[in-house]
Amino acid sequence: MSAQVTEIAERQRFSQTLGFELVSTETDHAILKLPYGEHLGIERVNGGAISSLVDTAATCAFWSHPKVGSTSRGATVGFAINFLQLVVAEDLWASARVRRRGGNICVGDVSVTNAAQQEVAIATVTYKLNP
Repeated sequence: MSAQVTEIAERQRFSQTLGFELVSTETDHAILKLPYGEHLGIERVNGGAISSLVDTAATCAFWSHPKVGSTSRGATVGFAINFLQLVVAEDLWASARVRRRGGNICVGDVSVTNAAQQEVAIATVTYKLNP
């Protein structure tokens, strides 16, 4: 796993606050885990936490490429998310894949699942990356 991807997934303050864990990464693909904690919501896991998991997992996938290095810069342009079912007190996993890597614009798909591997959210993310 690249140092940049580990930094994004686990060492940035926001990622640490939510508790993200980098499960795996390979070129154009990343899997992150969001362990459940009461800070995510008691009656339901907050949609903002799930959206943050989506955005961070996609960012990790976009940065998982040999041409992306320590001097690269990027930012999320936008994303569309669909919540498919309610999540209550469960760990979540986000699997992000790059669908298209252009000159500066990347597009990726993210699937969020629970421990039973039921899809709870899906998203498409657009990201600007200057490798």
